[in-house]
Amino acid sequence: MAHTLSAKKRIRQTLKRTAMNRSAQARVRTLRKNLGEAVAANDKEAASAAYNLFASAIDKAAKNNSVPANRAANYKSKAAKAIASIA
Repeated sequence: MAHTLSAKKRIRQTLKRTAMNRSAQARVRTLRKNLGEAVAANDKEAASAAYNLFASAIDKAAKNNSVPANRAANYKSKAAKAIASIA
């Protein structure tokens, strides 16, 4: 167990950051799943609405370094291609 004040502070910071990162990543996963379901149902309007929510969440997660920036860009690109493929 940590003995110094600085080590105790680092533990507190790590716990707080871990909770925030997990929350952001869980939100991204949920919105990505919702987007996939809308695309699978061939509902372009629902998919577009889901994409807007997903893109916003992934950008926020990337801004806070919860998700790497390149991964966020790849997810958004693949989602946009999937929406474009809906007839």
